[in-house]
This record gives sequence, C-alpha cells and structure tokens, in this order.
Amino acid sequence: MEVVKIINDELNKLFEIKTDDCYTVESVHYRKTLCVSSQVGCSIKCSFCASGLNGLIRNLSVDEIIKQYTLAKEEGLEIESIAFAGIGEPLLNWDNVKKAFEYFKSNGLSVSFYTTGFPIHNFKELLSLNHDGVNLSLHSVFENKRKSLIPNSHTINQLLEVFKQHLVTLSKRKKKLYNIAYILISGENDSYEEIDKLGDIAKELGIGVSLLKYNEIEFFDYKSITDERYEELFLRLKEKGIKVTLSNRYRTRKIGGCGTLMINRLNCTTF
Repeated sequence: MEVVKIINDELNKLFEIKTDDCYTVESVHYRKTLCVSSQVGCSIKCSFCASGLNGLIRNLSVDEIIKQYTLAKEEGLEIESIAFAGIGEPLLNWDNVKKAFEYFKSNGLSVSFYTTGFPIHNFKELLSLNHDGVNLSLHSVFENKRKSLIPNSHTINQLLEVFKQHLVTLSKRKKKLYNIAYILISGENDSYEEIDKLGDIAKELGIGVSLLKYNEIEFFDYKSITDERYEELFLRLKEKGIKVTLSNRYRTRKIGGCGTLMINRLNCTTF
C-alpha cells in the first residue's frame, strides 16, 4: 500500500491510499484521531453515502487496516485514537477488524466504532470488547424510513433489543461509551415526531445521541438541514435530558465526513 494523494484543509488531512491491487481507500486525520476504512466499497449501501455506490469490492486485510495507521505516522502525525468510521461496515470484515483492534489497543491507542449493527451476531461481540466507544448508526426511528436510508441491515427493534440487553449490565460510567448516531437529512428524518421518539429511545437506554449534520454529496439529492434547524433539534433533545453530541468542526469539513467520499478506483490508470 502507498499514499497516492493527501488532501489538506485547515483542520483535517485526508489520505487516499492505493492497495497493491490498485483500489483506493481513505483515512482521515483530525486532531489526534485517525479515522480508518475497513473495506473497499460497502455492501450496506446507505442511500445517502457514496461509499457504497459500487457495492462491496473486497475486505481489507489486517495489514491493510494497520497500514493506514503506519502511513499516517510516517507523515509525522500525532495519533492517540483510532475510529473505525471510514469506508465499509467493520462488522462485515469482523475477523480482520478484531485483529487490527487488538493491535491498536496493544499500542496504547483508544479505539471506537461507528456501525449499522449488521450482522447482529458480530454486533453482540463488538459490544463486549474492551473498546472506547460504540456509535450505533440508526438515522431513523421508523422502520420503513430506516430501510430506505439503510437497505441492508436488521430491524430497529432487533438492534435496540441487543443494545438493551448489553447496556442493562453496565454502570452509568460505562454507558457513556455508547451512543446512537443520527445523521440529520432535511425533509427525511428531521421531523419533531422522529426527534421526540429518538429522545425517548435514548432515555430508555440511558445513553447519548451523536446528532450529526449531513455532509452533502454531489451524487445525491439529499440536503443538510440549516444551522438554525440543527440548533432547534439539539435543544429539543436536550430538554428531554439527553446528552447530545453535535458534529464538531472537523466532522463538518468537506473532507471530514468519513465514509462519504467516493474514491474507489477500478484500475491503476485512474491515478
């Protein structure tokens, strides 16, 4: 593997990394965190995310996952945390992701995950790991709507039941490692009805919500909500007593939306 392009803005650094068989994946460095990819392409095919446009091409090997970290280190970057939040669903490359996870932890790094919870047996195992955070990507609390946004996953009830069974065994302190990730898309999942039900779910589980602002992508018609609407929905959840984390300034940058950039290349001539 080798870095073929580095894209910088004033906050983030995005690496386009070519595999030995001429595909490209991305990793993004912000603050002291490296967001890594686990697959070339993605079979979850979220309707708002460009990473799955070509479907799943293949899994990354353990070495290829770790290499994203070593290549970033070679650029002199300070890295204290790894986030499995780049291209791919980490649970669908679970054996390799687990081995990479163990490597990162053995090197003193904190490791967190963003996941759709699919497949569910791997989701159960993930929850029991000595991780530093799990964000369950829900993105709608209504089954039909979530199915349109995330075609290939389990039902909401299945996922929440697994979450509930695990969380009930944890202390309040441990529960702080878990969140529901919810990307707000204008006119799709930002109604008061949805947000109120999202708050009820988070309150029942005793966990927080990562309320994310959608990064618009040229391939799709989906639109981000306005800053005013974002603040309004944030305050609506806060009034329910929910701990809410907003998209930080790194996440809202054009090159900060891990997993939303389409950079898979089908042959070497594209470089």
